[in-house]
Amino acid sequence: MGDGRWEMGEDLSDVTPCTSLAVDSVIRLGTAGALWGVCRAPYEARKRDLTGIARASYVGKSIGKYGFQCGLIAGILNTTQCGLKRYRRKNDWVNAMIAGAVAGAAVAAGSRSRTKMIEMAGLVSAFSVAAHYFKSS
Repeated sequence: MGDGRWEMGEDLSDVTPCTSLAVDSVIRLGTAGALWGVCRAPYEARKRDLTGIARASYVGKSIGKYGFQCGLIAGILNTTQCGLKRYRRKNDWVNAMIAGAVAGAAVAAGSRSRTKMIEMAGLVSAFSVAAHYFKSS
């Protein structure tokens, strides 16, 4: 239906703005990343023999870093995939692959290493295609 109303059986992501989908994914995966940081950071701080204020600072920064990175990947991935879906008028694995490659390369761009960008683009792209496949079946 092209009038902006949602019908039963229609995919809700077809009528939801890409920005809303991106914000939702940033919040969800950013929170998951922060929770991963809550679990991982104290272990890393102990390995580095940090105590007191240094330990608390390290844990806090790590939680923020993991949350930000996961949210960034999710936002870029979903915005790109949604844009491709609307541009190509198809919802297939190609959109997932391209969006995954863009998100992976964007996150690894800070390293300024072409090798890391290619590796991360491939990794995120593979996970994105796998997620699309299992979501579709």
